[in-house]
Amino acid sequence: MNLYEQILSKHEKISLVGLGYVGLPIAVAFAKKVSVLGFDISKEKIELYKSGIDPTKEVGNDIIKNTSVEFTSEARDLASAKFHIIAVPTPIRDNNMPDLEPVKSATKTVGKYLKKDSIVVFESTVYPGVTEDICIPILEKESGLKCGLDFKVGYSPERINPGDKVHRLESIVKVVSGTDKESLDIIAKVYEIVVEAGVYRAESIKVAEAAKVIENSQRDINIAFMNELSMIFNKLGIDTNEVLKAARTKWNFLNFYPGLVGGHCIGVDPYYLTYKAEEVGYHSQIILSGRRINDDMGRYVVNNLVKNLIKANVSVKKAKIAIFGFTFKENCPDTRNTKIIDIINELKEYDIKPMIIDPVADIDEAKNVYNLEFNKITDVTKMDAIIFAVAHDEFKSFKQSDIKLMFNNNNNSSNIIMDLKGIFNKQVYKDLNYIYWRL
Repeated sequence: MNLYEQILSKHEKISLVGLGYVGLPIAVAFAKKVSVLGFDISKEKIELYKSGIDPTKEVGNDIIKNTSVEFTSEARDLASAKFHIIAVPTPIRDNNMPDLEPVKSATKTVGKYLKKDSIVVFESTVYPGVTEDICIPILEKESGLKCGLDFKVGYSPERINPGDKVHRLESIVKVVSGTDKESLDIIAKVYEIVVEAGVYRAESIKVAEAAKVIENSQRDINIAFMNELSMIFNKLGIDTNEVLKAARTKWNFLNFYPGLVGGHCIGVDPYYLTYKAEEVGYHSQIILSGRRINDDMGRYVVNNLVKNLIKANVSVKKAKIAIFGFTFKENCPDTRNTKIIDIINELKEYDIKPMIIDPVADIDEAKNVYNLEFNKITDVTKMDAIIFAVAHDEFKSFKQSDIKLMFNNNNNSSNIIMDLKGIFNKQVYKDLNYIYWRL
């Protein structure tokens, strides 16, 4: 039997290295069909999973309680598996340079316990060449084995969209690649166990790496265009959302919106691609221009807030501001690389410390990463301005009467609503003389 057949018959295990927003759903999906070992270096996270608690909210507590995944934080347990999937973060540093330390560390750990005839598949987003030029040498050094002879390697870019309950692992076509035809065939068949939408066999590992990194770069550029349009239309006194509604009546108009572009993918991946481009002597023009626009949106929002405070005759320095939403996207607890922090930091320049309300966000992550603590919705009273930054379903349910109670006085003409995602009916607030602004 080859490795695929051994996995299918449960004679061999699949290991998932990194049990975050990507790794956990993969582990749980495979565990419905085959034997799975779920490894993460965080003992706290593993204990939560063992207790039936899903802090990512990607699969839910009930499923975690009943899954057959063998959760562990003991690296030596990886020796019990022969098909390893590495799904750890690949963030950027403060200078926007790729930070490959998490993937290098995970590769080193797997290498220490790598057995002959194993396959290691990387899902972490990287620039073309990382798997073969950086990861394979680490595996060989740590294991004492030779890639191609003693073990094989593949790359299959993750396409899981955190918080999205429609586009899941099972329903998204999976791109797969391998070091040779044999490994490609086994990797493809293993993923076909759970991916109902099927797999696409890429020509090479580098092609698969490149395909992943351009997916989010393309989206980043399109959103940057929308953000630039928003700035232009704001100066012209035109509502961007209304323009987009009209434009979308054409069949081939692309459905993008302006907004803050954060998260661990769209706000990061373009820098991986441009880093590699610089390395081979090409300086990106379009990609980096789009990233600059998107990186500057926090400042743009605050600049418009200040203008509206002045318009409302409110002292900027003493302004009471509340920000609803801190996660990088709606209905998802993930705060990694959230661009809401840019708004908060920019407000500091005006000596403003806003209240932050987010019932969905990972409280511990916000505290540990950003040193922030959240307020309760009931704390929001006597505000001068409210920024609705993230379109959580809970915020969408607010009525105008709920929001009115959060403001400083009954004179609506001095109450400012910054509805960044356009979740409320603009005309309702305009008719009541609120100062209403959106991207």
